[in-house]
Amino acid sequence: MKEKKKIKVPILLVLGAISAFVVALDRLTKFFAAADLSRIETFPIIENVLHLTYVENRGAAFGMLSDKRWVFMILSSAALVAIAVYAVINRRGSLLTNVSLALIFGGGIGNMIDRIATGYVVDFIDFRLINFYVFNVADSFVCIGSALLILSLILSEVKGRRKKKEETAG
Repeated sequence: MKEKKKIKVPILLVLGAISAFVVALDRLTKFFAAADLSRIETFPIIENVLHLTYVENRGAAFGMLSDKRWVFMILSSAALVAIAVYAVINRRGSLLTNVSLALIFGGGIGNMIDRIATGYVVDFIDFRLINFYVFNVADSFVCIGSALLILSLILSEVKGRRKKKEETAG
């Protein structure tokens, strides 16, 4: 019986593909938002729960510090470089940590493209059920990636404590 060969894909290639997917999805959705939603006030998907509403966000998250474009570009660039360097250094680390960083990186790049090209970020997901701010796909991936990173840190801490407990007991 012939043994199947495992194809080993470099983790940085996988992380790059994840980030590229996030950027592509973000760009595509923002393109349609700008093309279609900018002409209408809002489009209800579920009335008073979820709408698509075109917003040009010139500030940071949720519109804070409006018109401080260069500050955000410098801080975002530094964060993106730090994430990329850490991903290269930590490529043999936890898959969950690496995937979470790829999601954050992709979302950061997606919003950075907007800031460089237009000076604002296109937001369009309007979750009205809890009167939340309008956001976009990149923001969603940054939040999901951040939550996964926190989960990864918690799991790593629990694993470390278990290992330490086993070493002291045995």
